[in-house]
Amino acid sequence: MSNYYDSNLTPEEKWEKATIANNFIFYKIMRNNPDVCKELLEILLEIEIDHIQIRGEETVEIDFGSKGIRLDVYAKNSSQAFNLEMQSTDTKELPERARYYQGSIDVDCLKSGQIYKDLKDSYVIFICIPDVFGKGLARYSFENLCCEDTSIHLNDRAYKYFFIASNCDKILNEKQRAFLKVVVGQKASDNFSKKIEELTEEAKHNTQWRHQYMEWERQRTYDFESGKEAGKKAKAKESAIALLKENIPPETISKCIKLPLEKVLELQKDILVEV
Repeated sequence: MSNYYDSNLTPEEKWEKATIANNFIFYKIMRNNPDVCKELLEILLEIEIDHIQIRGEETVEIDFGSKGIRLDVYAKNSSQAFNLEMQSTDTKELPERARYYQGSIDVDCLKSGQIYKDLKDSYVIFICIPDVFGKGLARYSFENLCCEDTSIHLNDRAYKYFFIASNCDKILNEKQRAFLKVVVGQKASDNFSKKIEELTEEAKHNTQWRHQYMEWERQRTYDFESGKEAGKKAKAKESAIALLKENIPPETISKCIKLPLEKVLELQKDILVEV
């Protein structure tokens, strides 16, 4: 399997090793080839789709002050809406993200004055490399059922799918299996998966996309490192406050947790004010 998402690789190395599992390349291919995106949705959902309109990579703002989200591939038609994402790592929050995405799509699709029956059938689809649920399935499908009698469906037309590429050999649908094998770096075995391979190679030779990817990766690295540094500072401050409350001398605290003495003294003053 390609390790393009290895944090030890440079952006250039990640680009050279990238496959369709690279979410940047996945987005670019789907965004610029709506016919391919439509076919993939039909393969994954096992339904016929009349047509789709793809909206560009965007942040959907729900309300002033609320958290916006970036949808990797967001497509819809007159009766359906699809959020399709490539997920190379388990962030431990995919169920919550799926919930938030689905609600956000509903708000985006239902305009003022429309009745709730006008809501589109909503599909949130994650194509995952690891098994995020750890139960060995190749596909996890969710819809709302009655807990007391699971034969009763809520029929709210909201569906969530998690396809696990690492378990692709366990899936019965041949077209799904062929695509998921390409996701984990195996050779294409049908016309659609071969098309995905070809489009991936074309994408990697697109100099504009390569430049965009380099900037995107550098920003992600900067944001990650900034977050790590902020986390370290917050932890050091928390530790200093705890030690001060135990009457440990500020000089000792400064040496032990490598926090400037003047910062420890400021925290000591704040504690005294609180008391």
